Amino acid sequence: MNLSNIKTLILDMDGVLWRENTAIGDLPSIFARIRERGLKVACATNNASRTTEEFLEKFASHGVKLEPWQIVTSSLATAHRLGQEYPKGSTVFVIGENGIQRALEEKGFHVIVDSEDDTAVDAVVVSIDWHLNYPKLRRATFHIRAGAAFYGTNPDKSFPTPQGLAPGSGSILAALEAASDVKPLVIGKPEPFMMHLTLERLGSQPEATLVVGDRLETDISAGQAAGCKTALVLSGVSTREQAQQWSPAPDIICDDLNSILD
Repeated sequence: MNLSNIKTLILDMDGVLWRENTAIGDLPSIFARIRERGLKVACATNNASRTTEEFLEKFASHGVKLEPWQIVTSSLATAHRLGQEYPKGSTVFVIGENGIQRALEEKGFHVIVDSEDDTAVDAVVVSIDWHLNYPKLRRATFHIRAGAAFYGTNPDKSFPTPQGLAPGSGSILAALEAASDVKPLVIGKPEPFMMHLTLERLGSQPEATLVVGDRLETDISAGQAAGCKTALVLSGVSTREQAQQWSPAPDIICDDLNSILD
């Protein structure tokens, strides 16, 4: 594939830049090469557990300095979407970490995380939750069955760690869908909403943008849905064999991000 027309990169994080806290390659060198090529870059992740500031700190711990506008998460996209559909002050029950809680609060929502609080809510928003327990699932199910809208930040059933694949947000969504008989509205990848938000921040057009991800059914699907070129790296979840059977195929299949720049 000829990359001469590519002006911007949208990079996934988990499986592309790192596995949990372990960097994939020399990240300062990789981002230096991106700058040397004159490419504008943003990072768009389905990981909803961290705030923008926490992601910037993680990049800094790996020797990479980014600006806040370069970080787009499924938390920010979900809060943005709910902000279009509900007035400020609406009540949301959240299963999730600091990233989604803060994003919703900053949009003016009243966030409830206490599973003992039986206040009626307008929506239930579900993401990865490191402290997930049965009372949270129980309360969320009651809310959804009572008519609250059901949103998921992202559908990833697993995510890569140095030890292997661990349960992701999609695993929690699956449990609640089974319990409530309601299918969640997912905001993150593979839906193109996050890609459109990231393109807007980059000030770029889809045809000049390469989306780099490690998962076919989320990263690559979202990039294709948004009309961007796509590159699958084999440093995370999806395999070369899966990619060869994927239709439409990614424009590039490489071992890792550094290989794409080569």
